[in-house]
Amino acid sequence: MEFLRCGYESASGATVTIDTALRNTSVFRAVSLISYAIGMLPLQLINEDTKEKASDHPLYRLLHREPNNWQSAFDFRSLMQMRALVHGNAYALIIRSRDLTTGKKNIVRLIPLDPEKVTVTQNPDWTVVYKYTPSQGGQRILNPDEVFHLRGLSVDGIHGLSLVRQARDAIGLAISAELAAGRLFKNGSFVGGVLTHPGKLSDPSLEHLKASLAEKEGAQNAGKNLVLEEGMKYEQLGQNARDAQMTELRKMQVEEIARVTGVPRPLLMVDETSWGSGIEALGRFFVQYALGPWFEAWQQAAERSLLVGDEKDTLSIKFNPGALLRGSMKDQADFFSKALGTGGAPGWQSQNEIRGILDLPPKEGCDDVSKGAMGLARAVGEPVNDNSEA
Repeated sequence: MEFLRCGYESASGATVTIDTALRNTSVFRAVSLISYAIGMLPLQLINEDTKEKASDHPLYRLLHREPNNWQSAFDFRSLMQMRALVHGNAYALIIRSRDLTTGKKNIVRLIPLDPEKVTVTQNPDWTVVYKYTPSQGGQRILNPDEVFHLRGLSVDGIHGLSLVRQARDAIGLAISAELAAGRLFKNGSFVGGVLTHPGKLSDPSLEHLKASLAEKEGAQNAGKNLVLEEGMKYEQLGQNARDAQMTELRKMQVEEIARVTGVPRPLLMVDETSWGSGIEALGRFFVQYALGPWFEAWQQAAERSLLVGDEKDTLSIKFNPGALLRGSMKDQADFFSKALGTGGAPGWQSQNEIRGILDLPPKEGCDDVSKGAMGLARAVGEPVNDNSEA
């Protein structure tokens, strides 16, 4: 039955597929938030000896700018992350080309593969092969060094767990609640009150009442008084327990989806009281607990698949989450002042290093860490009194 439904039936009876799950606003918000965050952060190739960017390596441009000829780095990482979340696995074909000068094979393209068309099997000798069945053409057998495989939590070490499949009951209940609310708006009746009559309403009075009600329809007539006929009375109806329970159920399903994805509820646009001074703490929570494991999954999967030979010892692939972890301008100024050596403590960063973090160009004579005691003002180009204490 599940095969015929092309999905997975949840406890509520709703069939949960990737498409139906992403039509739920809470699931879409959580998945897009994580995917966009991974897509917008720089993924850089770092020289382990100097801790500088290995911008002269061919892989640097692929990771940082252009993985293939039709996607940006943001598009590629967002797509791979989204697939890893909803499918459990994301695959990219590694295209290599031999350098005629050095004779070394360099990676020139990373081509995303549809995870539904890739099958991973482990042979009796513990080797792993990837079988890719394209829409056109025959099946291809790919070796591990030809595939960049990104996966999250796994029970067998080979296949990642799909968020949609693991949370299908919670997502199915959210889908059913949305469907019930939609059908109520489509087929139900919304009555704010009732009219009562002490006897039987005459036909002329009924026609007058209908005409009077018709004049009050529409937003432009809101608030106008209603003229009743022959001693009729109007009684207001309140929300019943069933309506209140439906509202509470829909809120609870947002919490269930937040629990599965690790995204804090306020970032799913609920719990408005958490906005304000607590938003910085929520941002750090999101980066540390929702994005942190994916940072490590990306970094280690990329180093395993994209680096070869001695490169695994001399190079590393790392995200830079600094943009997401930066505090207010005051907090940044306090941190940079200490990094420059304010208060007599030894500094550990030069003014040009601080300017680089702020995306400002370097200035001549500002590379020495020992000259950082003049404070942050000089580092960002503001005038400073050299006779004053830093």
